[in-house]
Amino acid sequence: MSRFEMLRPRFAQIIKRHRDQMGAAARNIKFCTAFLALLVLLGTASTGFAAGASSSASSPLPAQKSGALINIVAFGDSLTAGYGLRPRHAFPVKLAKALKARGFNVKIANAGVSGDTTAAGLARLDWSIPAGTDAVIVELGANDGLRGLSAKAARRNLEKIVARLKSRKLEVLIAGIPPPRNFGRSYAKIFGGMFAQIAKKHGALYHANFLQDVMLRPKLNQSDGLHPNPEGTAIVVANILPLVEKLIARVQARRLIQSSN
Repeated sequence: MSRFEMLRPRFAQIIKRHRDQMGAAARNIKFCTAFLALLVLLGTASTGFAAGASSSASSPLPAQKSGALINIVAFGDSLTAGYGLRPRHAFPVKLAKALKARGFNVKIANAGVSGDTTAAGLARLDWSIPAGTDAVIVELGANDGLRGLSAKAARRNLEKIVARLKSRKLEVLIAGIPPPRNFGRSYAKIFGGMFAQIAKKHGALYHANFLQDVMLRPKLNQSDGLHPNPEGTAIVVANILPLVEKLIARVQARRLIQSSN
């Protein structure tokens, strides 16, 4: 069932309620609010999780700046945690700074744990994402690939993570990572396809490569060649920023629909 088909009955109820209970002027205002919110949800759903979607894709209706605080959790491994970096250079800190500079009222919690696999992330999911969270950026899988752990198990773990988050009515952005090529074609196919497939199945936003424009570039990485340095982290943030703005737009759209009840 498509996202539109799932939302259509709810939207029809909203329209009927406003027709029955409200005067013409107030009804038009509420109707337009709900309709715009629906467009945001449908628009970002149709463009945000396409396989290989560019992080620079534009949203049909941009996120509104300022407004009520939006709480986002960056949930991942060492790439999220900021391994080898001073705290101010970690991905969640730099992302929050970039969003605030663009006028967004956001708070981003750093729930990255160095060394985490998808299994470890799943095990700590519930206590890592506190009540009051609006959206989650999921960045996991790199350590599964580096260690050659089961790609099928990684896919199952990641899907359970996303499904559990969606069951809590949270908006989700999945950040993928290219598959390792040293474990065979079958492994690379399963690993490489899981991020987009899970995002599409669960209506999550999707960023194809968290390390886009940074991977394998010595000047943008620390001495281990795996973790971005401050300059590399800045590029990571710049590449994912448009999709995080879409994530914020989804949160705002959901709040508008809820407020129309």
